Amino acid sequence: MAVRSEQSHKAILEATMALLDESGPALTVQKLSIERIAREAGVSKTTIYRWWPSKAAVVIDTFLENHVARTPVREDVPAIDALREHLASLAAIYAGPEGRLISQLVAEAQYDEATMTEFKERFWIPRSRAVTVLIRRAMEEGTIRSDLDPMLATELLYSPVYFRLLFQSGPLDADAANAIMQLALEGLAGQR
Repeated sequence: MAVRSEQSHKAILEATMALLDESGPALTVQKLSIERIAREAGVSKTTIYRWWPSKAAVVIDTFLENHVARTPVREDVPAIDALREHLASLAAIYAGPEGRLISQLVAEAQYDEATMTEFKERFWIPRSRAVTVLIRRAMEEGTIRSDLDPMLATELLYSPVYFRLLFQSGPLDADAANAIMQLALEGLAGQR
């Protein structure tokens, strides 16, 4: 990307976050428009559509701009430790403005097929794949059972975080993430 293009790209992402940030006159994802983003960023709608096919894609990239770096799936520590760290960082991030944003994206995706497709392709599939790889590594390291379906285990770990996020049914913090992880590792079976 040329310097001017990079500046415009960054301005668009920053404008989108500013418009959706609740500390200011926040908009919801549903009420946000490409026109409003363009006006706030000082670019044309054409510039936005050059990089993104839809408003949802802009919002998802805005969300991803810092999310992946702040919720690492590390490869330099034992897999079980990386899983714990990832889940704790995910819960902490979702307790703040990014949680409200992802909640809105999930809601938007329920009635807009294009948003669902964008959400899955740009966010969910790559992130769940990364965690699934981590679970496979934990299986190889012998810290979790080797007969598990890694994707199902990924869903098992992620689901309580998303449930708490969407229904505000409990805290989203490191303690909650650790409790989720511990329950997943120990299982629900009674003692023999």
